Amino acid sequence: MATMHPDAQHATNLQPLACYQAIQARDARFDGCFFTAVTSTGIYCRPVCKVRIPRLENCRFYGLAAQAERAGFRPCLRCRPELAPGSLVWSTQDASRVLALQAARLLDEPEAWGDQAPSVEQLAARLGVSSRHVRRIFEAQLGVSPLQYLQTRRLLTAKQLLADTALPISQVALLSGFASLRRFNAAFAQHYGLNPTALRRASVPPSGALVVKLGYRPPYDVAAMLGFFRTRVMHGIEWVAPEGQPPELARTLQIHSAGQVHTGWLSARFDEAASQVVVTVSDSLRMVLPLVIRRLRAALDLDADPKAINATLEAAFPGCAGIRVPGSLDGYEVAVRAVLGQQITVAAARTLAQRLVTRFGEPIQTPWPQLTHLFPAPAVLARAEGDALGQLGIVKQRQAAIVAIASAVAGQRIALHGGADVHATVAALKELPGIGDWTAQYIAMRALRWPDAFPAGDVALHKALGVQQDKHPDRAAEAASQAWRPWRSYAVVRAWHGLSA
Repeated sequence: MATMHPDAQHATNLQPLACYQAIQARDARFDGCFFTAVTSTGIYCRPVCKVRIPRLENCRFYGLAAQAERAGFRPCLRCRPELAPGSLVWSTQDASRVLALQAARLLDEPEAWGDQAPSVEQLAARLGVSSRHVRRIFEAQLGVSPLQYLQTRRLLTAKQLLADTALPISQVALLSGFASLRRFNAAFAQHYGLNPTALRRASVPPSGALVVKLGYRPPYDVAAMLGFFRTRVMHGIEWVAPEGQPPELARTLQIHSAGQVHTGWLSARFDEAASQVVVTVSDSLRMVLPLVIRRLRAALDLDADPKAINATLEAAFPGCAGIRVPGSLDGYEVAVRAVLGQQITVAAARTLAQRLVTRFGEPIQTPWPQLTHLFPAPAVLARAEGDALGQLGIVKQRQAAIVAIASAVAGQRIALHGGADVHATVAALKELPGIGDWTAQYIAMRALRWPDAFPAGDVALHKALGVQQDKHPDRAAEAASQAWRPWRSYAVVRAWHGLSA
């Protein structure tokens, strides 16, 4: 039996024989859950890599790409580890592990740091502990230092941009988080044994194209995800392929970064046979491409670990293994649409949202005839007068809530993305006029990407759980949900799916 390399033992309970069986089967369910490093080649691969299976005694198994790189292995140019879905899951078992995983999650979220590069000191301040404690816990739990983890993240981002786009290498260095081209070239050569130009020649990306690939772990219910978006689609901003056509969606978006506003469009096509999404991004978004990729991964919930989630939810929601939590490319947009959906049907909320786009949305030129507008910017709705919103059929209470959310986002008093502090943001949202617990929890589920959000007051959820006749259905739903922690967001979506089915 192969023994686990010491560096690979951190943050994992990997069983070498089980891992070896997974790579023999090229089982996509384990993609991103571990990486296989081969001592005879010095390369590490995803479990789905299609190269010849190495001998077991030559394999070392790591839970993180950063662990493999720390041990001196280079990423495979064929299976491309940077395409693997994320592997860090939420845990409630151990405080030290939770702290380390939360630290890694923050390092994975570029929006958590604004325009600044993250540092260990800033990371410690966000977590409320000392920088020494962060370093000690991170290395003890994950086997690498925070800076080594961040370096691997940056290098794999650069590797993806080099392989999938024709962006100049100087832009790749900047977008990946390196302060200078010289530092980027040195780090790339040190870790991967070749310079960026050589990798690009080997990959031959399409000239001028911004096309990237994003991996995910099956099972993934693509029809359910697109069906969720299809019933809520806003014409002019979004398009979802009709049922029976190849699974694809497209939309416009605007991203605020480094004091600038970047506008454009993207399309995402599911390649279910390869368990990946092929994304085409407008050239106007090239300077925020890593941010677009990160947001799309969150919007489509590509980093979910079905095995961990189903272990908790399968008994209560059988047959829903592929259901994911739909996110959003813009948390502010989700918040506004959540307010519009208060106490009305999905169809009625979509009608109000469509009117809002028609009245306040900015026109945009795209090659897609279905995509003609951007969602109204926060500054625009923050200045909207009550009469203008009232003429759209929006009642006064929701007018005040929309203006309050837009003002808070425009003034940077509230951040609505996966890197935000969940509990502090939920509390801040509930202090705004017209924002109750249902709305705040819905925003936490879809915009903040909190897997344990639970809108206990949701009427459809009451019906799905069979508690609508209770004297206090919200309390009954809350009580039932305790068995589903920490995956209650997934339980909610599965309950809604079962109701619609």
